[in-house]
Amino acid sequence: MSHQLAARPARPSALVVTGGLIGTAAVAIALNAVVAVIAHAAGASHDFQPLQVTAYAPLTLFGVLIAAAAWAVIRARSTRPARLLRTLVPVVVILSLIPDIQVGLSGSQAGTSWGAVAALMVMHVVVAAVAVPAFRRALPLPADQG
Repeated sequence: MSHQLAARPARPSALVVTGGLIGTAAVAIALNAVVAVIAHAAGASHDFQPLQVTAYAPLTLFGVLIAAAAWAVIRARSTRPARLLRTLVPVVVILSLIPDIQVGLSGSQAGTSWGAVAALMVMHVVVAAVAVPAFRRALPLPADQG
């Protein structure tokens, strides 16, 4: 029994989790701002709405919160959370690129170019690259069981 207790990390306080999520979202939004600035400097149109802070900031926050909730559920319920997340995170990131590709193919938004769409895709990767290490700290995974 004590082995099972040792396998589970201590439950983080609400303050630690909240601070971690705020920090994660802030860093991801700041890095996405850098991506947008670089994209615009490289010729992406300022008319392309997804590269405007009013579009990507709330979506970044939403993505971080949804990912944290999923991480917490997997952390609590999976017997092999690290193994599951090693597969699930890249799959989710790849799936998140599908709407970006559709935007590029349809050209339905003002200012759409493949450079702008590529920047949008980079933003998705940035959020994952910031969130995963932050979640590992704020919501540490228990050791795999079984």
